[in-house]
Amino acid sequence: MHRFTNKTVLITGGTSGMGFATARRLLDEGAYVVVTGRDEARLDSATSRLDAPERTLAVRADVASLTDLDHLTRQIETWRGSVDAVFANAGVGVFKPSTELTEADFDHVIDVNFKGVFFTIVKALPLMRDGGSVVINASWTLHRGLPIASVYSASKAAVHNLARTLGADLAPRGIRVNSISPGYIDTQMYREANPDLGAEARNAAEVPLGSLGHPDDIAAAVAFLASDDASYITGQDLVIDGGLVGSVPGA
Repeated sequence: MHRFTNKTVLITGGTSGMGFATARRLLDEGAYVVVTGRDEARLDSATSRLDAPERTLAVRADVASLTDLDHLTRQIETWRGSVDAVFANAGVGVFKPSTELTEADFDHVIDVNFKGVFFTIVKALPLMRDGGSVVINASWTLHRGLPIASVYSASKAAVHNLARTLGADLAPRGIRVNSISPGYIDTQMYREANPDLGAEARNAAEVPLGSLGHPDDIAAAVAFLASDDASYITGQDLVIDGGLVGSVPGA
């Protein structure tokens, strides 16, 4: 498919995991892709692996910094002039019992996961074409309580609400805003949050389909929501979790 030929897509947190897989998917579908990350070396590695230098722009940016976001949008405007879609993917997780969370933990999660998502979208809007699309990376934890994820889950509930409110706010321009809620996806962030050897088997046993998801599963969903195939979908959350939230595994 070539749903994104000559279209420009911004992907924050695009150096690994779901962001990287989405960048690769959209490049395969003809897009010009802007990827961001906070680490220059990881950005260089990601762009090398994407192997499409003429259609890839890598920009070092921390989404929690409005200065960085202003620099990012200037770079995009110089490179392509406009944006057709945004995947607000950059996020962090601090997983501790609530009584162990510090103010610094709280500020870090909210700065990246909520403030960063909001201002990524707002700063991109002057460049966004009417009829464009925004996809926000939320989480299955906004639908189901997880004991060690109170602030993380709240930040993801907040950005799903942004999909609803911004979807209404931007509808006059034909800009659609949706969120996705990945379940257990085998990424670097997942492995860092679940370092013990038995975690994967335990988590997979909670999933009716019997396994963790893969970043490519998320990339396919983002590509759908960002494309004209989803032209009548806005303000929605697409759960991609193998049945984790809505079903009980069989015996």
